[in-house]
Amino acid sequence: MRSVNATGARRVHQNVVVSFRTFAAITGSGFRRYSTYRLATFAGAFTNTVFGFLRCYVLLAVADAARGMAGGYDRAQLATFVWAGQGLLAVVLLWGWTDLADRIRTGDVASDLLRPVSPLLSYLAADLGRAGHALVTRLIPPVVTGLIFFDMYVPGRWVTMPLFAISTLLAVVACFGCRYLVNASAYWLHDARGPMIAWTLGPGVLAGLYFPLRFLPDWLAVVLWVGTPFPSLLQTPLDVLVERDPPLTQAGLVALQAVWVLVLLAACDRVQRFAERKLVIQGG
Repeated sequence: MRSVNATGARRVHQNVVVSFRTFAAITGSGFRRYSTYRLATFAGAFTNTVFGFLRCYVLLAVADAARGMAGGYDRAQLATFVWAGQGLLAVVLLWGWTDLADRIRTGDVASDLLRPVSPLLSYLAADLGRAGHALVTRLIPPVVTGLIFFDMYVPGRWVTMPLFAISTLLAVVACFGCRYLVNASAYWLHDARGPMIAWTLGPGVLAGLYFPLRFLPDWLAVVLWVGTPFPSLLQTPLDVLVERDPPLTQAGLVALQAVWVLVLLAACDRVQRFAERKLVIQGG
């Protein structure tokens, strides 16, 4: 009996190791894929930096009109909010991902379903590789630019940076879940441009890209945080970074992010399983 149990345990261990290696290999391939687009990376970083100046001056003007404080942020916190947000925009990737919808439309998704790794895990691993590349090439330039031209807020608590790293990772996975669900609508619509347009209009306002959600009335900000995943995509990691709240509140916001990640990944898995049963291949 012990021999059987030991054999079963070894098989489980081997399966876990193989799955981890496969996930890591796909993540690495995602990093390498985006590292080949050097000119696009430079253009994206330059564009984000230019818009960073515009956003920063606007929010600083708002703070000056409010005697140095706006929504609970001082001038330095707002500057950090803007420039870190411009860098995180490419890391989280609110827009621009249509890989799954395109493969559904052409019928190429049929080959994805024959692979030993589920499409959800495969695309998630590739997206983490993409985010890792953006973390190095798209986050650093705007932040360095902000440090040169503006007085930015530097976190003073030791716990802030680890929380910010965790929050950023959760934001990447949560945003991937949202984008996956939008793309998966192509299983039924065959053309997901409508849902994608609707998605494009939402996150910029509701995720805290255009302005901090703390500028809104408190009751509305709470409704958005608890009732939607949007603040978890950008607002939460930025609030953690600028230490807008006490440490316990920071940890609570990150925990709420984790809840949304679980909900979104569960929804993605459910939708994918249902789509596989109802799939009609178009054009393939």
